[in-house]
Amino acid sequence: MPTLLINQSANKKTGPLPVTYSERSTCPPSCPHFNADCYAEAFHTRLAWERAATDGRSIAEVARWVAAMPEGQLWRHAVAGDLWGQGETIDAAALGEVVRANLGRRGFTYTHKKSRQAVKWIRHANAWGFTVNLSADDAGEADKLAELAAGPVVCIVPADTPEHTTTPAGRPIVVCPAQTREYMTCAVCQLCQKVDRRSIVGFRAHGPKAKATDARARRVIPISKG
Repeated sequence: MPTLLINQSANKKTGPLPVTYSERSTCPPSCPHFNADCYAEAFHTRLAWERAATDGRSIAEVARWVAAMPEGQLWRHAVAGDLWGQGETIDAAALGEVVRANLGRRGFTYTHKKSRQAVKWIRHANAWGFTVNLSADDAGEADKLAELAAGPVVCIVPADTPEHTTTPAGRPIVVCPAQTREYMTCAVCQLCQKVDRRSIVGFRAHGPKAKATDARARRVIPISKG
């Protein structure tokens, strides 16, 4: 499972953070965006993603890279791709190496892996300081994932969703600040790294096939309070 390491991202949304890209085989086929409307198929992101297979590093190298980061360093795993492991599964040994290396650092990522096995290891990673956000594809699914109590939740929301809204069960949704505030980046915001946050972070549909993603998110439309 080679992983591409970028010491300082040039991505406008991410900001100048250390980031990684995981090989495509880490993506679970159950993800509705798999080989469909994934945002990572956008030109520049796709170019970097494809390099994971050719220029990627071993998990031992990834762990050393993380461990060499300064204390408190914010970094993001898998701008494209998912947690280590083929398809629906998580390679617990690989994840454990990175979680151990991350102690004292502030790594975060997102996952579409939702099997019982995956949820078990996601819960462990979050308990040990490597923030894994469970990714939902509409606000209704966000409620279901929140009920697992495995970690923080993010979800796709329709493009016209207000900045502050709620799920059908009343959980607060905050639209990604990088989508609502000019010049905001992950490096500044850091909301998705907060493992104990109450809010669900909503991502307005974006990417080369945003219309399809938007339609998927509208299966459950968040209703704004106020």
